[in-house]
Amino acid sequence: MSVHTMEQAPAAKSFGAPVLEASGVIMRFGGLTAVNNVNLTVREGEIMGLIGPNGAGKTTFFNCLTGMYKPTEGEVKFLGQVLPPKPRAVVKAGMARTFQNIRLFGNMTALENVMVGRYCRTNALAMTSILRGPKYRREEAESRKIAQELLDFVGLGHTSEHLARNLPYGDQRRLEIARALATDPKLILLDEPTAGMNPKETEQAKDLIFRIRDMGLAVVVIEHDMRFIFSLCDRVHCLVRGETLIEGSPHEVQSDHRVIEAYIGRPDEDEEELVAEAHAHDDAHQGSTATTATEDRA
Repeated sequence: MSVHTMEQAPAAKSFGAPVLEASGVIMRFGGLTAVNNVNLTVREGEIMGLIGPNGAGKTTFFNCLTGMYKPTEGEVKFLGQVLPPKPRAVVKAGMARTFQNIRLFGNMTALENVMVGRYCRTNALAMTSILRGPKYRREEAESRKIAQELLDFVGLGHTSEHLARNLPYGDQRRLEIARALATDPKLILLDEPTAGMNPKETEQAKDLIFRIRDMGLAVVVIEHDMRFIFSLCDRVHCLVRGETLIEGSPHEVQSDHRVIEAYIGRPDEDEEELVAEAHAHDDAHQGSTATTATEDRA
């Protein structure tokens, strides 16, 4: 199947102010550079896709954005403020994520899992919680109410008392999204949200992400399903061996031969040559822009 035949996402529209700005992010592990000088800006109400072959550095970059890793170089700004490399501080600032491998509390109910996400928005002190004082009871009731509303929102309202470990795989994915939404984020990052899903579940996941976007949230999605990404996202950022290959609209990205070659390869050339070609393409584009500006001034 040619990627050129894939369904396109809705036409580009104007977005709000930048929510997330990553500048010159580099992540090294000893002598290995997993992410190399990656820049990314995500705006309010935008769905950004992050793609690349296995080992491209997508999840490592996600971890740099969300405070799981401290970048070796570069910075990450959220709502104009540099974020500390601490997951709790990142969540409180308004950024939430799901994980490539599902991380639910299997022995807790679906409702309790979502309530865990509300913890960062409560402030009852330890003693009040132990004694179940009035403030604790108010926050507990509010958390329960919001958790049930979020379960209804993702289509799991009927599973509130079911243990998370007993839910079907697709429902567990949606439960993770509900828990992330419980943190009251302005940006949500989804790491392979349709992995292991059948076509019907994948379509439901796409509809859910659109509804999350319609709530005013920005969304960043890592995914290997190209049909899903190109029909969902407003912009797509492609990584190859930790470096940016191309960023643009779904049409621009899927029409770029380097993206196809990064996934399926081409004779006698490897991914390093693709990155070198991307750098040459960018340099040529910048030179052309500078020449045009000079001619305009003349």
